[in-house]
Formats: sequence, structure tokens, C-alpha cells
Amino acid sequence: MRGLAAQIYTYFCRVRPGNVQSNGNSTFLRTKEELTLEEEAERKIGWVLKLIFAGTATAVGYHLFPYMGDNLIQQSVSLLQVKDPLFKRMGASRIARFAVDDERRLKILEMGGAEELVKMLDTAKDDRTRKEALKALSALSASDEAAAALHQAGVISVIRSVPDPAEDQDITTYKSSLLKMFQDL
Repeated sequence: MRGLAAQIYTYFCRVRPGNVQSNGNSTFLRTKEELTLEEEAERKIGWVLKLIFAGTATAVGYHLFPYMGDNLIQQSVSLLQVKDPLFKRMGASRIARFAVDDERRLKILEMGGAEELVKMLDTAKDDRTRKEALKALSALSASDEAAAALHQAGVISVIRSVPDPAEDQDITTYKSSLLKMFQDL
């Protein structure tokens, strides 16, 4: 780009032989001041273009990512309905990560995530699946409305029926904290 700008500049701003000043300096070479001014202008224009690009990318992301979030929550709830325990664990793990504020927790409840997590915990055959289900239920129950919905879904009896494993203390921790929280309701 600079090379093209330099060629255009020399083409249009040539000094004609009749107008040559004889002060000892060649008029075909630009002074250092002209070069630094040109470089500074190019640098400022480059920053303006970068800022415009960053602003555009931010605006597009701001309007596009909320739709992707709803879709990901729906996919996570759908993963809970699959028979394979690996997919159920992945869905529960994603729900636990998405349940960071009340708005998202309520969105998960609207999509049927609470009932699916209770079913998942009730039918889980291994400790890893139980752990992910309890972790997601713990994340969901941070909201009062979500905790009430979980209480109506019958989560207390399901949590009580979860066996205490000898090797994984996280299950016992999640189980006791959830039971304590639901007793306070």
C-alpha cells in the first residue's frame, strides 16, 4: 500500500526541470518531515479502521450470541433425554455451566431441564452420572424460583434415594447441600 502511494505521489508531484531549486538538496527526494507526517497519517488511519472493525464485530456478536445461547441451552436439555449416560453427563455439565444467573436458570426450567435432571438422577446407574446431575441441580437451585420448581418436581425424594459412594465425596457434598437447602424452603 505504501509503495502504491509512493508511486502515485511521485507521478503527480514530480518537479519539472524548469522549477528545480538549486539549494543543494535533490527535489526528487522528500524530506524526513514529509515522510514522518505521511507515516503518522497512515498509522492514524490504520487505527481508525481497526476500531471500526472491532466495533462492528462487537455489535454483530452482541446481537448474534444471545440466539446461540438459547439454542445451546435447548441442545443441552435435549442431551438429557438421550439414553447414553455419557451424553446425559455432557448435557448436565453444560446446564451447570449455563446456570449462572436467574434469567438463564428460568430459561432452563421453561425448556424442561429440571424435570429431565430429576429423571436423570433417578435413573442414573453410575456415580459419574449422579455427580453431574447433582452438580447441575445445585447450580439450578441457586435461584428461589428454580428451587421451588425443583421442589415441585419431586427432587427431595430422588436426592434422598441416591446412594452414598465410598470413593467420591463430591456426591455426598452435593447431596447434603441440596437437602439442607430444600429443608430451608
